[in-house]
Amino acid sequence: MANGHEAGPTIGRMGSDIGQAPGSSADGVRGSIRHYIKEIGRGKDGARPLTRAQAEDCFGQLLDGRVSELEVGAFCIAMRVKGETPEEMAGFLDATAARMRRVPPGDRPLVVIPSYNGARRLPVLTPLLALLLAREGLPVALHGTPTENRAVTAADVLAALGTPPAREVGPIATGEVAFLPTGLLCPGLQRLLEVRRTIGLRNPAHSLVKLMNISQGPAVVVGSYTHPEYAVSMGQVFALTGATALLLRGTEGEVVADARRLPAMEGYLRGERLALEEGRRGTLTELPGLPAAIDAASTAAYTSEVLAGRLPVPASLQAQVDHIVHLASS
Repeated sequence: MANGHEAGPTIGRMGSDIGQAPGSSADGVRGSIRHYIKEIGRGKDGARPLTRAQAEDCFGQLLDGRVSELEVGAFCIAMRVKGETPEEMAGFLDATAARMRRVPPGDRPLVVIPSYNGARRLPVLTPLLALLLAREGLPVALHGTPTENRAVTAADVLAALGTPPAREVGPIATGEVAFLPTGLLCPGLQRLLEVRRTIGLRNPAHSLVKLMNISQGPAVVVGSYTHPEYAVSMGQVFALTGATALLLRGTEGEVVADARRLPAMEGYLRGERLALEEGRRGTLTELPGLPAAIDAASTAAYTSEVLAGRLPVPASLQAQVDHIVHLASS
């Protein structure tokens, strides 16, 4: 909802670098996660979960590049078969946070929006969500890297709107949107995401990026799921880590509400669950101005028309914006 800001959101490059994160590169000492693989690699029924501390140590070695490529592949396949527990994911997040270049705190909580899937059948409206939030006076950070070869990404649309990816990690002003490539935040995490291109399977890094907080200070993390069972496990992680977050069923893997329908949404306020939106059944057959093409230029043009008030904000996106603003103000 509007808050009296007449000027549009600022879109620009990031500020100065905040320095090399500790532990973000290998120190030359080789490690081994063989004993962890032995626990998690016994098959779906025989595998045993890691504790949060064990998961942090294991994932930290992976991020630091201290283990062999064979162990990396074995870990990814073992976790794909077993699945992560909330405690394991919390440990993976702990390891990542310790190695990440994080955005310094600002005057208002940072809205953290992951964008890794892009669009294949519908226009990717994640940039529109970010810019609507910035119009409400919030600092907004999108982060991501392409994981689908044929998808149009949020970064593509932002570039068409005149916003290149950030080259440094620094403060984000209120009313500003910045796009932070994953490799800039945490090179080790980027490497794990790219393992998918080699073995053809997702790994815990693909789930982690939709849960992680990239801010040094208060933040609202926007998370999404594609299947109902993931809503439960993601919610457990937000509760376990004390996160403030919005969780909903996204659009083609993106964290933006489907413009054609209103999904259920739940919030987490410092780990406490809040029921925010029950959602509604049914799908709109027409939406004014929504482009049929999914290319970056068409999506950017539609985004600009909505921001200028010449096309209406889709009701589901407005509801999502309202709930995020509420969480950021609580």
